Formats: sequence, C-alpha cells, structure tokens
Amino acid sequence: MKKILVPIDFSVQSEYAMKLASKIVTETEIEVFLLHLVEIPKGHVDMGSGSNFGIPQSMYYIEKAKEKVQKLRTTYFKENKNVKYAIRFESPADGILKFSTKIKPDLIVMGSKDLSIIDELIIGSIAKKVARTSKIPVLAVNSDPKELKVKELVFASDFEEANRKSFEILLELSQNFKSKIHLLNVNTLSRFKSTKRAKQKMKAFLQKYKTPKHSINIYNDDSLEKGVLNFSKEVDADLIALSTHESSGIFRIFNKNISKKISRKALRPVITFFI
Repeated sequence: MKKILVPIDFSVQSEYAMKLASKIVTETEIEVFLLHLVEIPKGHVDMGSGSNFGIPQSMYYIEKAKEKVQKLRTTYFKENKNVKYAIRFESPADGILKFSTKIKPDLIVMGSKDLSIIDELIIGSIAKKVARTSKIPVLAVNSDPKELKVKELVFASDFEEANRKSFEILLELSQNFKSKIHLLNVNTLSRFKSTKRAKQKMKAFLQKYKTPKHSINIYNDDSLEKGVLNFSKEVDADLIALSTHESSGIFRIFNKNISKKISRKALRPVITFFI
C-alpha cells in the first residue's frame, strides 16, 4: 500500500478518519492525501465568474480552510512529510471519486456520522455513494479509533478471483495491526454451498499468500447480511471487511433495510470493497 486518501469536512467524524489513517501509516512510507471539498450553492458558479460566490468569498474560504487543514495535519500526522492536502470546489461524492481517479490511492478512509455504518450506507450518504461507485477500497469509521485494537478482523467474501486486490490490501492492514483474519463464507438457503466445496474454494484462494494467523469459517443464516453481522458478534470483531462485486449476493446488503437493532449492536469500523 502506497497511498491513502482521507476526505475531510472538519467534522468530528472526519477527525476519526484522520486518526485511523495516522495509525495505519505509523512507521511506514505510505503517502496520505487530505482532501477538503466545498459544494458550490445552486445558482452560483466557481470563483472568477462574477457570481455572488466569486473571487473574494472563494479566496477567503480557501485561506481559512488551509489554516484548518494545516492544523489538523500537524495534530494527527506531526512531522510526517508524506502528508499532502488539496481543496476543491465540487460536490463531495463526485469530488472524492474524481480526485481518487487522479491520484490512484490504494485505500480511502472516510468518517461516518451514523451510529451504524451499514444504516448510513443504506440511506444514501456520501459514504454509500463513494463505496458503491469507487473501485478503490473504502474504510468507513464511525467512532473514535484512539483506543482501537484491530485484533479480530472478519473478511466476508465469495472468494472469487476478482476479490484478490481487496484481500491484499486487507493483509497489509492485518500486518500493521497484528490482527487475526477470520475468513467468512455465509451460506443461505438460496445460495447454499457444501462445507467441503466452500472450504476448498477458500483454501485455494489463500494458496498464493503467506497468510498470518487466520481461521476459515462457513456460517449458515437466514440471509447474507445477518450471517455477516451475527458471525462478527460471535468472534467480537474489531473490523468487518466486505469484499464483493455488484453481481454477487453481499452487494444486496446495501439495498435493503437491515434491522437497526442487529446492526447497531454488531458493527464497528467497516471496510467495503466493490470490485
């Protein structure tokens, strides 16, 4: 992993994202890009156009934003010279996607405002729009990671070849945090696979990697989303990674109403991969 993108809006949640990013890059040469986006109000255009949101307002805002970004950079990354920043006048989701296309980060770390990250992804937040459109892994965090110890990490996947990129990023994170990875295949009535076949596929997926401490798990449940959440509760997961492509079943987690009672009790930081 060489680059991480952290969108910031000066909220508490974006500070959580910076804290987590700082933990990931500790004692590494990973580059961090802080991105602040300003959405132009409807009826106005960018600076230099003669609109009410023209040069004076834009320049004033940029200067104030720079001061805030520099302060946050110093607070969370201290003297790290690999931290850069950018300020753009663009809608948040589109701006994040365009900027990520330009710099090609390996991971996007975002703050999440809802008590349940999956609830927020369902109801149409910026995180949802980015995660569903981006081909870059997204790590969403909804609580202060100051004391975060990622010891138990769940990787829920269908273990197709397309998910290798996701797993390789996850391996780097697990090495940084010295985590145990719980590989998870969820069986449902409509998407059933025998334990023998499922394990063979998972073991074949792992063959090319020097995988750290891990476990292979087949979990039966009423639905994919309940399987992921219930298994994660059982192992007391510190982080849940969902690796999928749009046509696979786990994608449907983000298209239906999951019980808030389940998700709020079970979920912690979530990495969502859409390949």
